[in-house]
Amino acid sequence: MCLGIAHLFHRNLAGGAQFLPLGIFFLEVGILTALQGSSAGQRIVRLRVVDASNGGRISAFRAFKRTLFLCLVFPAIFTKDSRGYHDWFTNSVVVKY
Repeated sequence: MCLGIAHLFHRNLAGGAQFLPLGIFFLEVGILTALQGSSAGQRIVRLRVVDASNGGRISAFRAFKRTLFLCLVFPAIFTKDSRGYHDWFTNSVVVKY
């Protein structure tokens, strides 16, 4: 989805434009997680990002921090309890609803 949106803005994703899909992904996931508690893909499979301590919603700051870690730092590194480090660092957890 992000790649398709990026092609609407820039036909040739060479040079500096190859990071455009990642930027769109960051905005999409960050905004949707902050507002709805899940990204578009997570909503399809009925997953939600919640606070690990109380099961409530996470703040917009934590949603964007989590998405930044997901995009740039810890995309596929998991803890022993199968939580991603992007969730561990932001004290969030993904749950099925």
